[in-house]
Amino acid sequence: MEPLAPLAPLYTAELFPPLHRELMGLLRGLPASDWERPTVAGSWVVRDVAAHLLDGDLRKLSAYRDGHLPRPPVPIHDHRGLVAFLNELNAEWVAAARRLSPRVLVELLEVTGHQLAELVASLPPHGPSLFPVAWAGEGASENWMDTGREYTERWHHQMQIRDAVGAPGLLDPVWLTPLLELSVRALTRAYSATLAPVGTALVLDVRGEGGEGVGCWTLARAIDGWRLWRGAADEPTTTVSTDGDAAWRLLYNALPEETARARLRVEGEEWLAEPLFTARSVMV
Repeated sequence: MEPLAPLAPLYTAELFPPLHRELMGLLRGLPASDWERPTVAGSWVVRDVAAHLLDGDLRKLSAYRDGHLPRPPVPIHDHRGLVAFLNELNAEWVAAARRLSPRVLVELLEVTGHQLAELVASLPPHGPSLFPVAWAGEGASENWMDTGREYTERWHHQMQIRDAVGAPGLLDPVWLTPLLELSVRALTRAYSATLAPVGTALVLDVRGEGGEGVGCWTLARAIDGWRLWRGAADEPTTTVSTDGDAAWRLLYNALPEETARARLRVEGEEWLAEPLFTARSVMV
């Protein structure tokens, strides 16, 4: 395993064009019946997830390019209120988009996907983002992190569609390593209420299908709270090992807890792994 190193900024704008090409190739090849298949995204079927991806593109372009922001019906005072507002926006759009044919959805996504890729490439990576990445516990974020969040959104929703229709997943390290490197930043928030002595360390080791390393991270207790590092602590309190498919499903609400406990191997003090099973890299 690699030695400990601080997490560095991660620049993902260059991944948007190839990720968009993967999405377009996938959607153009779907027969009519596949658009109605259920997904792991709650009650949403494939067409609903595709519509949600379109909504994400349109909202990002409206906010960052045009300065147009949706107004909440009531003031938002806390995380719960923000989640409720976002859920309402998502549900309203998906309901309205059921009036659109799959062909129209694909044609619109073709346009917005290119425009979004151009937009994120134009943003100064270390400039202030309009929105903080709240699931990572940030009160303010730089553009590179918000762009990374957008990458995780588009990757995991495309994976929901691939999973539903039986298409190959995007689990190569070129996709999965940056996805997890961004997603594990949710752990500091997930563990914020977990009390432990200074020096307590949880190692998350993710491997590919052939056993090759996808990524390894350490969450360690410092004097002022939990700190996340890339690499493995020399003498961790707890080590959690799993494969890349289980890791993304866990962090994106696509793995029931019972299945997660069967697919994640815990060595050491088991209590320290408990918050990991409820950690989410999305707004919940």
